[in-house]
Amino acid sequence: MRVLRAAAVSPEILLGDVDGNIERVAVAIAAAAARGARLIVAPELALSGYVFTGVAEARAAALDRADPRFELLRAALPGGATAVVGYAESSPTGLFNTAVVFTRSAVLEHYRKSHLWGIEKAVFQPGDFAGAVVDTPVGSLGVAICYDNEFPEVPRRLALAGAEVLALPVNWPVVARPPGEHPPEVIQAMAAARSSRLPTVIADRRGQERGVTWTSGTVVIDGDGWIAARPDARATAVADLAVTGRDDKSLPPHNDLFRDRRPGLY
Repeated sequence: MRVLRAAAVSPEILLGDVDGNIERVAVAIAAAAARGARLIVAPELALSGYVFTGVAEARAAALDRADPRFELLRAALPGGATAVVGYAESSPTGLFNTAVVFTRSAVLEHYRKSHLWGIEKAVFQPGDFAGAVVDTPVGSLGVAICYDNEFPEVPRRLALAGAEVLALPVNWPVVARPPGEHPPEVIQAMAAARSSRLPTVIADRRGQERGVTWTSGTVVIDGDGWIAARPDARATAVADLAVTGRDDKSLPPHNDLFRDRRPGLY
């Protein structure tokens, strides 16, 4: 078992202000890194904003994978750290709701969201994979985006594939819930983390955008499914997470979360 300091950041994000969003995300990444975080997650579509009127507006705020502005984000990281940031990806086959995984020295992965929510279906193409597992300096990192995680098969699949921690950029609109309750998406993430011993770092939007109020659901969840950190005055949640090996799902003295599974019965 090892300890990983993780941070979920939620800087101000303005619809269509790509250069400004990149600058604000870079500042938030650098501030979290200065606090010792070695895994840093920013929200879904953090570089573009979310509530587009259509494909043309989204395309104007999209980046292709070779865009040199990604280097501004990489420069905010110290060596040995990893960050995950959501953006609108422009490609020859269409637009995608994508999360880029990177270190100071390299871009490691671009994961395209596979489960599109609501108006996203009118703007983006779905990705071909339900989450990704990426080898990073902080370990084997699972990556999914927002609605992906509401399908229990996704975080379980990533854990079975060796993910030790899940990075989850999200944009959660506020939904009705009983007074005092957690947002339902947080409850689902807590359950998924507990059932697979998969610590989860969730970066959500805050404030409003074109009449949509965001949940401000940014949290860091530990491998037992408990909330380890919520946003502070800087809209950043930071926690030290106990991370087990990718094959260690034991529950002493008699059980193991994965070896006790009986897939033939399900």
